[in-house]
Amino acid sequence: MLIVFVDADACPVKEEIYRVARRYEMRVAVVANAPLRVPANALVELVVCPGFGAADDWIADRAGPRDIVVTADIPLAARCLEAGARVLDPKGRQFTDNDIGSALALRELLGELRQTGVVTGGPAPMSPKDRSRFLSKLDDAINALRRAQPPRP
Repeated sequence: MLIVFVDADACPVKEEIYRVARRYEMRVAVVANAPLRVPANALVELVVCPGFGAADDWIADRAGPRDIVVTADIPLAARCLEAGARVLDPKGRQFTDNDIGSALALRELLGELRQTGVVTGGPAPMSPKDRSRFLSKLDDAINALRRAQPPRP
């Protein structure tokens, strides 16, 4: 069964993921550093992994070719891509093997600029257009996986 892993601590599209999961009857693993509220649904599992990087490690250790990971964390995205998972950020950007290297390099560059005192700003706030794009890309990824691989036994 296809699983959507959600890097949930700062994920702004959890409700959208729950809605899509109900429609497709698919599992969702909501992974966070601290407890949070999830729907009462047998297909939605809350996994609490306290500690720095523990949630990322849990996701990276389990995500594979029949799974989708939703995260804005670029190093986690790279690890999940390496394991064969499809990876989306909360604004609907799909990370691929072709662009993850440049995303990691940009992240590193911006981190160095921040350390030297250059203000780089943060991401733009979520807009309705971002949410719509995310829903569309999530739907595309689910359907691509369903077409490409038969269901797990």
